[in-house]
Order: sequence, then C-alpha cells, then structure tokens
Amino acid sequence: MYGYGLFFDSTFILVIIGMVISMAASAYVKSTFNKYDKILSKNQVTGTRAAQFILEKQGIHDVGVQGISGNLTDNYNSRTKILSLSQSTAQSTSVAAIGVAAHECGHAVQDAVGYSPLKLRAAIVPVANIGSSLAMPLILIGLLISGDSGSMIINLGLLAFSMAFLFQLVTLPVEFNASRRALTILSEGGLLTKEEVPMARRVLFAAALTYVAAAIATLLQLVRLIILFGNNNRRQ
Repeated sequence: MYGYGLFFDSTFILVIIGMVISMAASAYVKSTFNKYDKILSKNQVTGTRAAQFILEKQGIHDVGVQGISGNLTDNYNSRTKILSLSQSTAQSTSVAAIGVAAHECGHAVQDAVGYSPLKLRAAIVPVANIGSSLAMPLILIGLLISGDSGSMIINLGLLAFSMAFLFQLVTLPVEFNASRRALTILSEGGLLTKEEVPMARRVLFAAALTYVAAAIATLLQLVRLIILFGNNNRRQ
C-alpha cells in the first residue's frame, strides 16, 4: 500500500510551489489595486455608474447591477444576469474601481454575444465542482481495494481532479478576453482619460495573473497525484 505517502513525500513540494505562486499573485493584485485605488478618475464616475453606462452603451438591458459585501469579490453571473460589484468597487471613483467594473461588464458582453469559452466554462462548472470534491475520496477508496477495481477507482479520482484543471484552463481565455473588451470600452467610451487607461490595464493584468497562478497550482497538484498514483503500482 502507499501508506502515508500521500501526505509525506517529496512530491509535496509541488503543492508548496503552487501555494507560493498563488499567494504571490494574490499579493500582487491587491497591491496593484490599492495603488490605483488611490488615484481618482478625472470624470469622477463610480464603479456602479460606470457599469451601468457601459451596459447601456453596449445595448445590454437585461443585466442588473448590485453591490455586494467584500473586497475584490466582483463577479458576473450569466445565469441570473446579475453583475455584482464589491464595496471596494461599487461606490469608488478610482481608476482601479472603474477598471474592475468594466472587466465584469466584459463578461456581460461575452454573454450577450454568445462567447463560446464563457458557455463552455458555465457548462464545466458543475462537473469541475463535483470532480474536485470527489477526487481524493475516490483515490483513497481505491487504495483500500485490491486488484483492477481499486485501480479503476483511483483512475476515476485522477480523471475527476483533471476536470478542475480543465475548468482553470477554460477560465484563462474568458478572463483575458473580458479584460481586452473592458480596455477597448474604456478607451472608446470616455470613462477614463488616455492617461488613466494604462493604469486600468495594469490592474486588470494583475488580476489576470491570479487566474494563471490558479491554473498552475491546480496543474502541479494534478501532476503530483499522477506521480503518486498514475501507474497504480501500490506497494505492499
């Protein structure tokens, strides 16, 4: 049997590397947001008003804008057609807040035009959530069962976890595309000045790095599981 190898082995360094990368990306986006959150836009438009203005300009009239608690918890729900802005974004007139609001509007635009990767991500969400929850239980159960049945269950666990990585991969083009749409809108819509648009770009780039970091961290965890259990040669 693998014994305690799952928890105490040299491959755990991969998990540590993933955690460090994720924490570094999170710290970077927070510091970048805080930097440009101190720079108020010359037009003095709040994040909420910016979002409403963008949706109107894009001809999107079925999406509601609401405030939610938290910091950088902004999101767009394509199922409910609700664009939620966090406290740090909704009432702020900073360049960072407007950039974040525009990014979420970018997702609403994707939804309106039927952007395929967004649809694919929405379809993968339930599978990825179930897969990430069942992966380790399946692997552990497989370790307790001898023969081909145990190997099959372990492989199912690995496949389930790979769904979480697939979700992270699909998320990347969705997020980068939303940022590109946002920057185009900000450049052409007059919400930010020419000097302010590059600042918003830095905020959105920093935010995008968190998704890249999440994908790398998930990949490293998947690689670790494959190294440990991929060949199913359980030691006696």
